Amino acid sequence: MAPARRRGKPPALAMLGPPPYVGDREYRKTRSGTMKLHADLSKRAVVLSDDLPWRDSPLPGVQRRMLERDGEEVARATSIVRYAPNSSFSPHSHGGGEEFLVLEGVFSDEHGDFGPGSYVRNPPGSKHTPRSAPGCTIFVKLRQMTPDDTETVRIDTARASWQPGPVEGASHLPLYAGPAERVGLVRFAPGTQGSRHSHPGGEEIFVLEGTLADEHGRYPKGSWVRNPPGSEHAPFSDEGCLFYIKSGHLAPQAAAAVG
Repeated sequence: MAPARRRGKPPALAMLGPPPYVGDREYRKTRSGTMKLHADLSKRAVVLSDDLPWRDSPLPGVQRRMLERDGEEVARATSIVRYAPNSSFSPHSHGGGEEFLVLEGVFSDEHGDFGPGSYVRNPPGSKHTPRSAPGCTIFVKLRQMTPDDTETVRIDTARASWQPGPVEGASHLPLYAGPAERVGLVRFAPGTQGSRHSHPGGEEIFVLEGTLADEHGRYPKGSWVRNPPGSEHAPFSDEGCLFYIKSGHLAPQAAAAVG
């Protein structure tokens, strides 16, 4: 059965379940210059990134779709970042670390070239000069690591070995595990029904392929979902899907420790 549409919302948003949606009050705050976008980590947030405008960064050829942000240009942030062909960003360091997944194209810096599916963690204090010759799009999280997170991670997920998941039809690719968080990719075959579970330290999802769903809504490719600490759900997928998942990092003690 197709999901019911809410009066006054476009069909894409009607798929996403309960608000808040970007485009309402928090989006107007961002336009007013306060740079507070889904900044309350204790609240659920759902964003369909493909519906967001591309916003220019301070450097030409680099644009962003902002999913969450707390701060000005230097900020705790989760974004989709697009590099035009032959564009670059100025040299910079990561005071609170950087984590990204290459969605398309090739992202480059002095440490290497990273194609689609590359997962990278640059710990607090790391430096680089990003660029892209063919252009690229990345899912990136900034200033969300604790000061004692010193591990550099480089994984080509296209060549990595997947593990069986906890239910039939699910598989899992671990990307990082630390005291405060776990990160991985999860694939659901068509018709997979996940078990009901809670998120003591919160959970964050970005859908890479297909459509993920639960009792709260349906989340097509490009959906970003933040489920706060204490939330629970039973995820499933009729058509199959692939998604990035991070858990544990939203617990108050973990969030407070972020540099």
